[in-house]
Amino acid sequence: MPINQLKAGAVLSYVAIGLNNIVGLLYTPYMLRMLGQNEYGLYSLVASVVAYLTVLDLGFANAIVRYTAKFRAENKMQEQYEMFGMFFILYCGIGLIAFLIGLGLYFNVDALFDTTMNAEDLYKIRVMMLLMVFNIAFTFPMSIWGAIITAYENFVFQKLINIARIILNPLVMILLLSMGYKAIAMVVVITLFNVATLCINAWYCKYRLNIKVKFARFKLGFLKEVSVYSLWIFLDTIVSRFYSSAGQIILGMYQGASVVAIYALAIQLKSLFTSFSTAFNSVLLPKATSLCLKGSIEEINGLFIRVGRMQFFVISFMLLVFTVFGREFIILWGGTNYEQTYYVALILLFPFSLDLISNVGITVLQAKNKLKYRSIPMIIGSVLGLVVSIPFTKNYGIYGCVYTIAIVIFCFNVISSNIIFYKIAKIDVVKYWKEIVRMIWLPIITVCLCFYFKKYIQIDSAFRFILSLCVFSICYLPFFLFVNMSDVEKVEMKRILRMIKI
Repeated sequence: MPINQLKAGAVLSYVAIGLNNIVGLLYTPYMLRMLGQNEYGLYSLVASVVAYLTVLDLGFANAIVRYTAKFRAENKMQEQYEMFGMFFILYCGIGLIAFLIGLGLYFNVDALFDTTMNAEDLYKIRVMMLLMVFNIAFTFPMSIWGAIITAYENFVFQKLINIARIILNPLVMILLLSMGYKAIAMVVVITLFNVATLCINAWYCKYRLNIKVKFARFKLGFLKEVSVYSLWIFLDTIVSRFYSSAGQIILGMYQGASVVAIYALAIQLKSLFTSFSTAFNSVLLPKATSLCLKGSIEEINGLFIRVGRMQFFVISFMLLVFTVFGREFIILWGGTNYEQTYYVALILLFPFSLDLISNVGITVLQAKNKLKYRSIPMIIGSVLGLVVSIPFTKNYGIYGCVYTIAIVIFCFNVISSNIIFYKIAKIDVVKYWKEIVRMIWLPIITVCLCFYFKKYIQIDSAFRFILSLCVFSICYLPFFLFVNMSDVEKVEMKRILRMIKI
């Protein structure tokens, strides 16, 4: 692959992340106001229900990329084309299963949601669910083409298609929303863009990459090897679905569409929070992976602490800003109906931040091929959280649901994971958390001072919000870095900022 494909793909990846966040921040307020809280809640509910069907992928998409790259390196074109045929048939079967399960959900919408929804809402849910189920059933067999393009490292084409979709989708939706269309129109647009993207990928593979699909006898030994590789990816997908979708489904069953909308917006904010963190981590983690493969335990411990501290600098600042200004931001951004989203998001973000700042330990486990030791308790936590959240949501509403999920994150993503980092990966997490505790006092004192002085400041406009945020950042950041950063970390931070700027 020419080096410019790799560099251009990397640049376009950051462009896509930036555009996605910018579009989300600018388009979401308009969409929320035009849809209304109930309609947005219905859309989020159906999307969450259907999203669970994506776990039927079973981690095979990642396996296609891995084994395509392997066969290409070994110049085994026949095996490669036969593998494509095998996965195409598998995905057709999975798509059919997904469609049948979706039809089962479609015919049981009343049984699931009739206690909290009226007849009109149930009709809209059925229409959107049917469209989304068709979307996902079509996506499964056609997703093989996107995986092939990734494996062939044609990043520029793939990223440009993604960027075009990020831009065009909200533009079309703004037009339709202004004409009075609602949630069903959103699902139609998403379905059409998805079908178009998948068909373009298929065309590109056939006429640009000259990919052939050959249907031969199933090689059960190879399928078993692929399934073992995909298993842990599949389990991680189940966990991620619990955090992003389970709460919305349970709230839809027991509390109604408006409550789902509040929770869904909190999940969207958590996703924005995660994407910023991930963009920063991606600069650090390649070095972590390399060191884990060839470094001593002392070097790995040193890196774990250094990277964890750097992550704390970024994530603690983001969390501090949201804690101090999040309520005003949500009221200005989403409207007064979504004020409760601030408290829901805050409950989720605190334990989730503790998970993010130590996630270099996951890289260590991956490098040592011991990720299963973390995946198993995470699956147990997800199942336990799902079971417990049902009665708590039924009796205590949205806070019963969100506190259950937050406790699961803290117990299994933070405590359990750190025990595994210590026992299995031999990382000195005790020393690491001592370092974090030393730095945490300044953000806590800052939050207390800010809430005291906020009693005398009224932030009721976008201008005042931006001005307050800028003044806070200018005053806090230099002092925080001066107090908590070592000389080595200051040099490292400058290096990373130069890389991001490039």
